[in-house]
Amino acid sequence: MKFGIDRLIENAELRRPLAGKRIALLAHPASVTCDLVHSLDALSALDDINLTAAFGPQHGLRGDKQDNMIESPDYNDPIHDIPVFSLYGEVRRPTAESMESFDAILIDLQDLGCRIYTFITTLRYMLEAAAEHGKTVWVLDRPNPAGRPVEGTLLEDGWESFVGAGPMPMRHGLTMGEMGCWMISHFDLDVDYRVIEMQGWQPEGPGFGWPEDRIWINPSPNAPNVNMARAYAGTVMLEGTMLSEGRGTTRPLELFGAPDIDARSVMAAMRDMASQWLEGCLLRDIWFEPTFHKHQGLLCNGVHIHAEGPAYDHSAFRPWRLQALALKAIGKLYSGYQLWRDFPYEYENDKLAFDVINGGPSLRQWIEAPSSTAADLDAIAEPDENQWQERSKEFFLY
Repeated sequence: MKFGIDRLIENAELRRPLAGKRIALLAHPASVTCDLVHSLDALSALDDINLTAAFGPQHGLRGDKQDNMIESPDYNDPIHDIPVFSLYGEVRRPTAESMESFDAILIDLQDLGCRIYTFITTLRYMLEAAAEHGKTVWVLDRPNPAGRPVEGTLLEDGWESFVGAGPMPMRHGLTMGEMGCWMISHFDLDVDYRVIEMQGWQPEGPGFGWPEDRIWINPSPNAPNVNMARAYAGTVMLEGTMLSEGRGTTRPLELFGAPDIDARSVMAAMRDMASQWLEGCLLRDIWFEPTFHKHQGLLCNGVHIHAEGPAYDHSAFRPWRLQALALKAIGKLYSGYQLWRDFPYEYENDKLAFDVINGGPSLRQWIEAPSSTAADLDAIAEPDENQWQERSKEFFLY
């Protein structure tokens, strides 16, 4: 199969509408061709592409910012001698000055298929700026490595943030190109938009979203593999808790744990409460010691989520419910356990971080309610999931 960048590079006819225009690129470290040439270098090598600027999202164009919520500065690219504007530094939205540096922008970002992954918010902000300034936007499409399954409640009104671009569930099932189509429709944007589609992507084929013959490159420093991408719609919620999500280990956002929990007891409690939510993957109790971030230097007991190998069932795996269940199990096992981490999350100072991540308080309230059941959470989430599934199909390109 071919990604959007590969089709654009090899097909001069596809590039013809860009002739004579000043071109910008919005990219990150995973923005590479099939032979691992970075898109900035590959596009610069084309005689008919006039690259005049580049933009970097969270973690930077080069992906050099290891931890979460670390800003990147603007700089001048030393190889191509063009300005690189940070969209996660002094600003989150493109400035009028940066928008004047190009006529058309190519967006080549590998997403994880999760609402909280900030690249889709950056996509929204760029689309809105392009509509305001009369610029052209092309998305060079890439796979959604989490595939088509949908899970989680819709973002509630009033809970929009940099990790909540709009009323979509946590696991949205769209590619970046499809997400742009939805955003233009939902936010009623008048923008010159085009998707350079992938060729041969099969979201239900081998790899269930990520093609088995394509090398995985971290789109952000703590996104090391496809297993993480599959688990992320659940494990990202740990950023709003006192539990470690594995930052400071070699398997971040695939596991959870703390120095003061017993992993086997937690897994047993999860099975007792809702064994059906553990289907499609394997859980393994582990020990780990984070080298940085939460519980740095402390021995933690935890659970590693394996959404991979022969036991993986793509249609059955439900990471959002699995992680919610783990938090509820810990709350039941350890009375008074401090689950929630109270700190400014993505510049939201007056809301609990866990609620910002989930786009509202409903999941936390279910976790905290002593008598709430799995059926109660299904009753909250399933109407939202069904609504999104019906709506999002309109924008499928594959």
